[in-house]
Amino acid sequence: MTTCDQKSSALQARIVNIAAYKFMALTDDELPQLRHALKAVAADHHLLGTILLSQEGINLFLAGPGSQVEGFWRFLTSRPKFAELDKKISYSAEQPFKHLYVKIKSEIINMGLPGIEPNEAGEQRIPPAELKKWFDEQREFTLLDTRNDYEVNIGTFENARHLNIQSFRDFPQAVTEQLGEELRAKPLVMFCTGGIRCEKAASFLQQQGFQDVYQLDGGILRYLEKVGSSHFDGECFVFDQRVALGGDLQPSGAVLCRNCQMPLTVAQQSAANAIPGTPCPYCRQAASRPST
Repeated sequence: MTTCDQKSSALQARIVNIAAYKFMALTDDELPQLRHALKAVAADHHLLGTILLSQEGINLFLAGPGSQVEGFWRFLTSRPKFAELDKKISYSAEQPFKHLYVKIKSEIINMGLPGIEPNEAGEQRIPPAELKKWFDEQREFTLLDTRNDYEVNIGTFENARHLNIQSFRDFPQAVTEQLGEELRAKPLVMFCTGGIRCEKAASFLQQQGFQDVYQLDGGILRYLEKVGSSHFDGECFVFDQRVALGGDLQPSGAVLCRNCQMPLTVAQQSAANAIPGTPCPYCRQAASRPST
């Protein structure tokens, strides 16, 4: 997607969506005050979405009118700890969130494994343009999708490997069971939606003896923003009412199945709607499994 196309999309859409995270040390004493301040400012700027805070940092997804988003962002980044916070931007015609939540959690991304320190992992970051170059040059490397299976199903990079997990908490066990010794000395590039899961995944993989670990800087969202959909097949699942974004970072028209809650592309919806009452492909798959 060109810069002109992005500007055109921004002009047509009235809602700016931002996603950002940062691993840093936040104390128990400052967390309640920070929660109160961020909730008040986000509400004053008419933003909806979620801000997660913990002793390990911040993770946020917010949406609202562009001027209001910028006002909140100026407030947040005026604080020294958040001055270098980097945001990923997309646009939509409608507000994708229904409420504003600001929560204090034990983890800002739930891996459920103690002893993982992402800010000390020392992982290498590969910019989107460099990853595209690796694809174009047909370099030999392992590309690992760290996301859940329902996210992978609707879109992923070509030739990407995934672990068929239903929750990020399953990632450590899946790595132990599915990634063999032959991969530990070879280049391994991980990716997720915005980068946060790869921070913890990189630290865990290094603990497991993987020697040449990279993470896609900014995740799929930054890749689509910077270089477009080259080498990416399908759509990018997002955790809001947009469900999925196309290569232009616009809502793709995907929906969640009312029955099984799996994401369905427009093509899958059309196939199901061709015959009224036809279940989605995931419902059919579940129904065909033998009962135990």
